[in-house]
Amino acid sequence: MKAFVTIQNKQIPVFADNLNKKTLKLLRSALDKKVETGRNALKKCLHSLISIEVVGCEAILHSLNEKDSLALSLY
Repeated sequence: MKAFVTIQNKQIPVFADNLNKKTLKLLRSALDKKVETGRNALKKCLHSLISIEVVGCEAILHSLNEKDSLALSLY
């Protein structure tokens, strides 16, 4: 399943096998919090974010540079 999330005025595709409103809400709140209070590595990843893959209770943030990609817990 594919959905879109707006982060820093960019539409980012979100991919998952089982995606529902609760998961999207958790993802949005986690990303909004990390944009405000995240460390430099996370902010760098969010700046060059190209897609998000939700696997279980984690979101894999894929960026342009593979080294900047990381996992974010939703719970």
